[in-house]
Amino acid sequence: MQRRTFLKTAGIAGGLMAVSPLLGLANANRDNDFPMMDLHVHTTNEFTIDDIVNIAKKTNIQFGIMDHPGFAIKTDADLKNYIDKLRPYPVYIGLQPMSPGWSKSFSPELLSQVDYVLMDPQTIPKGNGYNETLQIWEFDTYVDNADTFMEHYMAHTMDVLNCNDPLTIFGWPLFLPVCIARDYYTLWTKERMQQIISAAKKRNIAIEINDMSHTPHEEFIHMAKAQGLKFTFGSDTRDHKAGRLDYCKYIAKKCNLKREDFYIPQRIIRKG
Repeated sequence: MQRRTFLKTAGIAGGLMAVSPLLGLANANRDNDFPMMDLHVHTTNEFTIDDIVNIAKKTNIQFGIMDHPGFAIKTDADLKNYIDKLRPYPVYIGLQPMSPGWSKSFSPELLSQVDYVLMDPQTIPKGNGYNETLQIWEFDTYVDNADTFMEHYMAHTMDVLNCNDPLTIFGWPLFLPVCIARDYYTLWTKERMQQIISAAKKRNIAIEINDMSHTPHEEFIHMAKAQGLKFTFGSDTRDHKAGRLDYCKYIAKKCNLKREDFYIPQRIIRKG
């Protein structure tokens, strides 16, 4: 199954179990004091950069485009082509690598032309008792023992956060596979959350508030904010749902996040 597409049919996923019913969500867009940016959007053959720019004009949302090094982008030539294609458009240019060590394939000069890098910990080597590599966004992810899984998951998360590669944003924080999502509040202990926050703070890594998974939850955001971490909004969409950000706006308002609590890429975008 293609990455993320399981959520089109899944009724629950990770953080969908992490929040109460979103009462008052329809009013979440009023009186916002935070930047309306969706820094996690992908293009496809059917959903092009022109489609994204049109949505931006209608909604006044600033978009950041992502692609995966190691897949569509394997060489310096691929990376340069990716940057050159997006540069004429009023969007930020991001990368979403899948595992640590990815940056060895690219020159530092080209990487410096990317606005930001987002990585999540969702591909977990030897993530269960059968030594399987788990891709935990998949609906049929198999977890034989939740405690053992969390040990592997936390170790991989630390590898992501402590890697030597460029990393700006930690994506899909606290997401859990569907099969153990009901135990969200038990498995995400304060100690585990603090370990993630401390590692992110050490490298000044921002935390994504992910609209697709509805993660992270209020407690984690308050903990991260109290320790000076910045946040971003991300829909991780590949279609015209880009920029909706309903959960992001709701939880940001509930946690009283302000403009100064958000990471904003340095490059100035001049809109046409």
